[in-house]
Amino acid sequence: MPDQTPTNNQTEKEQAFHRLHHNGEILLLPNIWDPLGALLLQDIGYPAVATSSSAIALSRGYHDGEKLPFDELLSILKRIVNSVSIPVTADVESGYASDNFILKEHVKKLLDTGIAGINFEDSIHDQNGMVDINEQCKKIELIRKTANECGSSLFINARVDTYIKADHLNNDEKLSETLKRGKAYKDAGADGLYPIILKDKNHIEAITKEVGLPVNITLLPGIPTLDVLQNIGVARLSLASGFLKLAATTMKDIASKLLKHEDISSEMDGMVSSDYLNKLIPSK
Repeated sequence: MPDQTPTNNQTEKEQAFHRLHHNGEILLLPNIWDPLGALLLQDIGYPAVATSSSAIALSRGYHDGEKLPFDELLSILKRIVNSVSIPVTADVESGYASDNFILKEHVKKLLDTGIAGINFEDSIHDQNGMVDINEQCKKIELIRKTANECGSSLFINARVDTYIKADHLNNDEKLSETLKRGKAYKDAGADGLYPIILKDKNHIEAITKEVGLPVNITLLPGIPTLDVLQNIGVARLSLASGFLKLAATTMKDIASKLLKHEDISSEMDGMVSSDYLNKLIPSK
């Protein structure tokens, strides 16, 4: 078993990542899937990077939903962490764990990659429902306890899937359930709350004010502007799989033009150089 005690550098990254949620500025996180993406964001000035489970899985030929082998996830996370000097937070879905014993062991392995934070969701994979609130609280408590035992202040971003999985609830009931879960997750040890796919300004404002945790919103068409989110008090904005989709859109458009023998010289003129990409990669 590897030594689980975080290095001073890892501890500093964890502490820095916590501070980024409490400095009054929205933490912008285009979610990446490989070391090159992390290096590019670091180069242009991002203070932290986040992964997307969907983007990592799809880019490796797997569906999302913990279909990517856990060992492969650990390997790519370690490579991403080792490629940059800024904190990395990882989307680990439900921890790839069928029970809490496995969850504890997986948290230790995740900490060993050097990540500073995780997204931890309350969906039931391949089903429409959500994990029982008390059961999810026990899982969050276990993650917090395990991190503490390893000397880690891992940032736990508790994802609430009310707006995508609780179809039996109306809009007001979804807000009520999100508030209930958010407060319970906070008491269990969560550091942030991520009501994924939430767009409604009034709901965002209520959650931000009432739960008492930094709130993470997904960047989607129809959400309030950045200025409005900033004024509401949103702490973090993620692209989820959107960053990969934007990259794939560009690839698809250019490939389609090329197949039709259309001119792509303007796109070629604006692309980054091989020298730039190579300079991003640290010398070994």
